[in-house]
Amino acid sequence: MSSPRPESQPEQQQTPPGTLGELTPKADHGEESYRGSGKLTGKRAVITGGDSGIGRAVAIAFAREGADVLISYLNEHEDAEDTAKYVEEAGRKCVLVAGDLSDRAHAHSIIPKALEELGGIDILVNNAAFQMTHQTLDEISDDEWDHTLATNLTAMFILCKDAVPHMQPGASIINTSSVNSDMPKPTLAPYATTKAGIANFTASLAQMYGDKGIRANSVAPGPVWTPLIPSTMPPEEVASFGKQVPLGRAGQPAELAPLYVLLAGDEGSYMSGARVAVTGGNPIL
Repeated sequence: MSSPRPESQPEQQQTPPGTLGELTPKADHGEESYRGSGKLTGKRAVITGGDSGIGRAVAIAFAREGADVLISYLNEHEDAEDTAKYVEEAGRKCVLVAGDLSDRAHAHSIIPKALEELGGIDILVNNAAFQMTHQTLDEISDDEWDHTLATNLTAMFILCKDAVPHMQPGASIINTSSVNSDMPKPTLAPYATTKAGIANFTASLAQMYGDKGIRANSVAPGPVWTPLIPSTMPPEEVASFGKQVPLGRAGQPAELAPLYVLLAGDEGSYMSGARVAVTGGNPIL
């Protein structure tokens, strides 16, 4: 993929969780650029939040590398079906499962569905997330706090717990953390709290299951252009989104997918317990 040119985005607002159709400019998920080479041939992957953004880019890349995928998403049916089209065009199977991961019963249904439809699980990508922007604690309701933790942290715990007994040596768990795990933005306090938890939980997993040959890593993205941004941030912040990093722009989902492929496949066989920064130049400690 050639180096993307910096492209600013205008002020805009969407209703959560946001959709790709309303995103200006369009995000790049690698639809036209990603070329696979069989790195994940025969593997079976579960990706939460796979309808758009990073999850969609990962689904496309995984399929073009030879993996069948199950995509868990909230209710963005059109986006999810479009992602499934790219997976199927790559000659791979795509299973779509809609529902709210903050509902524990629904979260517990994902892995059994993958076992039924895909015949097993080799890769688990916990990527779905919820965030909202607030200036003070008074603006954060108890219900929103609980919903953020349930979506971002508890669902990840449930899926990992359900998946591990069915994973064989060489399997991979990849959890999407954030630069906010290390550099918390005050207006995203609940979200930043969960992202730090994801990073630490992943590091624990890597040590807990290393002797079983199951690897666990987290990816810490910086500002990435997805529908989550205009649906959870004020329009003026959307317009300046990404300009604060050394590279001077928001990243595209397609720029993260190759890392997930590396962490999922045999080429990353000695990578476990890492938190990998993809931040446009902002370091994490």
